[in-house]
Amino acid sequence: MSIHSTVQDTGPAKQGSEFLGSYLETLSMVERLHRLLLDVIKDEFERLGLLDINSVQALLLFNIGENEVTAGELKSRGYYQGSNVSYNLKKLVEAGYMHHQRCEIDRRAVRVRLTEKGRNIRVLVAELFERHAHGMASKEVIGEVGLQSINSVLRRVERYWTDQIRYIY
Repeated sequence: MSIHSTVQDTGPAKQGSEFLGSYLETLSMVERLHRLLLDVIKDEFERLGLLDINSVQALLLFNIGENEVTAGELKSRGYYQGSNVSYNLKKLVEAGYMHHQRCEIDRRAVRVRLTEKGRNIRVLVAELFERHAHGMASKEVIGEVGLQSINSVLRRVERYWTDQIRYIY
């Protein structure tokens, strides 16, 4: 290998290309992990015989917790990213997992909160996550420092993407 080819291989274009490749791999991994999380929840619910709720809805109940929110707040608080939030809320209300009522101030807005049945689902998801956390720690899949590092990086990516939405358009 010549010095010239070594310089080219480590130059800005090569480094930019390597970074882009790593970035695209990270994007793909985040997407796969989210889908896999939904599959893990789905499998757990199938084992428990809970077939009237899907994994997206269960995760939504988990994230809402004891809060009372509007559909708009679900997205702004980061509880829900899907475009069919109204559909899932309607299904959760129909199945008895959530209460809903019109806001006193803005009659167009509907506030939702978990019913006892919804809180039970939230507990099941929390227990699943707790088992996973203990399993990962005991098998040394990742430690506290590793998780803190991942979370720190992901928060910075989140801020960057948020800034792109706010300031580019």
